[in-house]
Amino acid sequence: MASKREIAQRIKDAGRRARAEAEARRSAEKKAEPAPEHGGRNGPEPTRFGDWEKNGLISDF
Repeated sequence: MASKREIAQRIKDAGRRARAEAEARRSAEKKAEPAPEHGGRNGPEPTRFGDWEKNGLISDF
C-alpha cells in the first residue's frame, strides 16, 4: 500500500505532466485571425468603443 507521501507525489507529478501537455497544445495552436467584415463601418469596432450610433441610425448586431 502506498503511503500518503507517495500518493501526494504522484498527484504532483501528474499535475506537472498535465500542465506541460496543455502548454505544448497551446503553443502548437495557430491563432485564428478574424475574417474581414464586408460592408461594415470604417474605423474602430463600435462594440469595443461604445459608438453604437452613426448619423442617427443605431446598428443592430
